[in-house]
Amino acid sequence: MTETGRPKVLYVIVCAAGPAGGVGKLVTLAHQRGWDVQIIATPSALDFIDTKALEAQTGRPVRSEYRKPGEPRSPKADAIIVAPATYNTINKWANGISDTYALGILAEAPGLAIPIAVLPFVNTALAGRSAFNHSISTLQGEEVRFMLGAGKFEPHLPGSGDDQADIFPWHLALIEIEKGK
Repeated sequence: MTETGRPKVLYVIVCAAGPAGGVGKLVTLAHQRGWDVQIIATPSALDFIDTKALEAQTGRPVRSEYRKPGEPRSPKADAIIVAPATYNTINKWANGISDTYALGILAEAPGLAIPIAVLPFVNTALAGRSAFNHSISTLQGEEVRFMLGAGKFEPHLPGSGDDQADIFPWHLALIEIEKGK
């Protein structure tokens, strides 16, 4: 519970990557720890997830677009997890691009001091790019926490992502976000 007596709200921003279909595992873990979960999917991620199952699990609609006038707002986020976070989303976010609802949430969150944990899903070719490393450094400068490297998410070899989806360490992002709460 928050200081106002309402349940603490966790936004889970899901990107289009192999592990996305398993995001229900993170929802289950978060519910066990007292979080109310709002799933926000990038438009491409909608093809990777079971929207109806996630809506049943969270009791909330999966959001991927800005709300229309008169539609209810999502509850205010107390924390955000971006998982699986793609190369594309991380780079756009770091460069201030806000061309989707998910990126709009992420663009604003550091300025609102909302804790953010990122669990990337990238291969070694992408993880080694200077643009990617610059983006991570930029976001870390804004207090965004990344689970990347030894003992966290370790990039896989190109072409082997399908083999990694089932062992994606969802729990690490939840542990990280709760360290700062």
